[in-house]
Amino acid sequence: MFRRLVVGVAGALMVTSLAAVMPASAVPAPVRPAAAAQVLTWTADKSMTSYKSVPTTAVAGAATIVFENSEATGNTTNMSHTLTFDTDTPGYNHDVNVDILAYPYDPNNGKHQVDVVLTPGKYRYHCVIPGHFTMVGELTVLPAGPDTTPPTVDATVTGTKDTNGNYVGSATVNVTASDAQSGVDFIEYQVDDTSYQRYTAPVQVTGIGDHSVQYRATDKAGNVSPVSSKQFRVVEPPRDTTPPTVNATVAGDNTAKATVTVTATDADSGVKSVEYKLDSGAWTAYTAPVDVTTPGSHMLHYRATDNANNVSPEGMASFTVVAGDTTPPTVNASVVGNNTTKATVTVTASDSGTGVKSIEYKLDSGAWTAYTAPVDVTTAGSHMLHYRATDNANNVSPEGMVSFTVTGPPDTTPPTVNASVAGNNTTKATVTVTASDSGTGVKSIEYKLDSGAWTAYTAPVEVTAAGAHTLAFRATDNANNVSPEGTVNFTVTGPPDTTPPTANASVAGNNTAKATVTVTATDAGSGVKSIEYKLDSGAWTAYTAPVDVTTAGSHMLHYRATDNANNVSPEGMVSFTVTAPPDTTAPNTSATVTGAKDPQGNYLGSATVTIIATDSQSGVKTVEYALDNGAWTAYTASVQVSALGAHTLKYRATDNAGNAAAEKSVSFTVVEQGSDACPEGDNRATVIIGRDDTRVANKDTGNGCTVSDLIDQNGEYPSHGAFVRHVELVTDALVARGVLTLREQSTVVRAAARSDIGN
Repeated sequence: MFRRLVVGVAGALMVTSLAAVMPASAVPAPVRPAAAAQVLTWTADKSMTSYKSVPTTAVAGAATIVFENSEATGNTTNMSHTLTFDTDTPGYNHDVNVDILAYPYDPNNGKHQVDVVLTPGKYRYHCVIPGHFTMVGELTVLPAGPDTTPPTVDATVTGTKDTNGNYVGSATVNVTASDAQSGVDFIEYQVDDTSYQRYTAPVQVTGIGDHSVQYRATDKAGNVSPVSSKQFRVVEPPRDTTPPTVNATVAGDNTAKATVTVTATDADSGVKSVEYKLDSGAWTAYTAPVDVTTPGSHMLHYRATDNANNVSPEGMASFTVVAGDTTPPTVNASVVGNNTTKATVTVTASDSGTGVKSIEYKLDSGAWTAYTAPVDVTTAGSHMLHYRATDNANNVSPEGMVSFTVTGPPDTTPPTVNASVAGNNTTKATVTVTASDSGTGVKSIEYKLDSGAWTAYTAPVEVTAAGAHTLAFRATDNANNVSPEGTVNFTVTGPPDTTPPTANASVAGNNTAKATVTVTATDAGSGVKSIEYKLDSGAWTAYTAPVDVTTAGSHMLHYRATDNANNVSPEGMVSFTVTAPPDTTAPNTSATVTGAKDPQGNYLGSATVTIIATDSQSGVKTVEYALDNGAWTAYTASVQVSALGAHTLKYRATDNAGNAAAEKSVSFTVVEQGSDACPEGDNRATVIIGRDDTRVANKDTGNGCTVSDLIDQNGEYPSHGAFVRHVELVTDALVARGVLTLREQSTVVRAAARSDIGN
C-alpha cells in the first residue's frame, strides 16, 4: 500500500515537471487571464553550440513562449536542450522564471509552451545542459500601448580627420533611429538641401568642400521626428577609413576563474583604444586581461578605436565561471583479452566540475605515461596496469589498478598477404591487397607503385596512367613481424579519360504535394562511378534512387556525377515547388491527473489536470474543458481542483483548419488532505541511492514526503535509462520549487546514473 502511494507522488512530479518551471505569474489556477497577445518561438536541433532560431524583440505584456526541440526542427539524435531564462546575472530582467527541458521523444514530442508576462528591458536566456554553454542570447522587450511619440534619431559623422577637424578624402554619415513602441519604419536624409531619399546604409560624402546632411525618421505609427542635421567639411587627400580588427580569447571557461584577453590591430593609423563591458555593465578601458570569478554565465562585449576614430564592430565572448572544484575525477579501467596472447586495457574518466584535464597509466613498474588510446599488451605473463586522472582544477583521482594475464609465446610469424588485379589491359586497373595474421593480428598494409615510395594501403589502388606497371606490397602484424614483399604486374592501355560525365535531372509533380526528382548520368569513357545531389542548402548525398520531396515550399536540387577516372561534371540545378496538402485531421488530445494520492488512489487535498493537444499540420487553435457538467472554458494552463468529492473533467480541441477532436473525459476523487502522505517514508538524513551517499540533505518536500520518497529507487522501471530520466524530472520539479539547488540536483542525478537500478 505504501509503495503505491510513493509511486503516485513521484509520478505526479514527472508529469508536472514542465508545469513546475512556469513563472510565478503563470502558476496553474482555475481561472486564467486572456490568451497571450504574441507568440515567441525558440527552436533547437542537434547542435550543442547555438539555438536553431530565436526571437530578438518582443512587446511588453502577455506572451506565449514556445520551445521546440524535435525531429521537425532537425534533432535526429534525441539530444536534450533547455530554454532557461537567467534570473541571477545583474543588468537583466529577473521577473520571468522559464526553465523548459525538451527532447524529441518526451511526452510532448519536443514541443512545449508556457504563458508569461514580459516587462520592458532585456532578458538573458541560455541552455543549462553541460557542454551547451554557448547556447545563449538576449531578448529585448519594448513598451506596449498606443504610440504617439516620434522616433529618436541621431547621426554620427566618421572618417579620418586632419588637425583642423576636417574629414580627409571622405566622410561617412551613419544615421540611427530607435522607437521604443511601434518601432522605426524608415529613415530619410538629404545632402546639401537636395531632395530627401530613403536611408538604407551609411552615406559616404566624397565631394571636396562644406556639406550639410539633414535627416529624419518615421515610426510604424506614422510619427515623424524633427529634422536634424550634421555639418562638416571634406578635404583632400583620402586617408585611413578602416576600423581596427579586434578579437578576444577566453582561458578557464567552466573553471573557478575565467580570463578574457582582448587584442586589436590597425594597419593604417594604429589602435587608439580598446574597451570592454562585462554583461550589462558600463564600457571600460581595456588595459590588461580581465579576470572574472563570479560564478554563473557571462557575456563580455568588446570594441576598438583607431587614431582616425574608426570604431570596430562590437564583438562578444561568452563563458561560464563555476564554484571552486575540490572533487577529483572518477576513473575506471576495463580489460579485453585477459588470458589471451594480447590484452587491451581501456581507461575512462569523468569529472562533473571543471572537466578531465589528463589521464595517465603505468604498466607494472614502468613510468607514468599519458593515456591517449587503449593500451595493447602482448608480453606473456601477469601484469598490473595503474591509472589515474587529473581535472582542470588539478585534483588528482586515487590511483586505480587492474590486473590481467597474457598467455602463449610471442608472435614471430609474419602476416600472409596477397594482391589481385581487376582491369588488366584496360584504361583503368584496380589492385586489391588483402592480409591476414592468426597471431597478434594485422597492424598495417603498405604498397608502392613502380618506383614510388611506400604508402599506407587503406583502399583498392586505381591506376589510369597508360603503360606497364608493378605494384609491390607487404604487411606488418601487431608484433611488428613484416611479411616478405610481394609484387603484381599489369598494363593500362589507351589515353586517360579527361572528359566528365553528362548529368541531367527531371522533375515529376511540380506544384503538387510531392515532387520526385530523377537524376541520370552517362560517360562514354571510363563510365559513371557515382552521382550525388543536395537539396537546397543541405549536404551532398549519394544518389541511389529518385528523390521524393514533400516539404512545402520552393526548392532547388543540385546534382553532379563522377566517372571512374574521377572527372566531375559541372554542377546542375533544377527548381520546383511543393504545395502543402489540406489539413483534414483533427488534433490529438490527452489529459493526465496528478497530485499526492492516498493508498486508495484518491487525491489528497487537490488534483491537477493537465491537457495536451497537438496538431502536426495547421496547428491547435483552441483547447476547452468543462468541469462536472459546468460551462465549457478556454484551457490556458493546468486546472487545479480542490473541492472534495468525485469529479469528471471533459475536454476537446479544434485546429486552425476547423477540425474538431472528439470529446474526451477523465474522472477522479479529491479527499481531505492528511498530515503525512508518506507515513512510512525514507527519512534518512541524506539522499542515498543504492550504496551511494550523495551527502545532499534528504529534505521534506511537502505532505511529509522526502526527496528520497519521490526518487523511489525501489520502484519498477523498464530500464536503467528510465530510472535516470525519472530522477531528472523529479529533481527538475524540486529545483523549480526551491527545494534543491542546481548543484544538488546534478549530484543526485549523477548518483542515479552510477547506480544499476533498472538494469
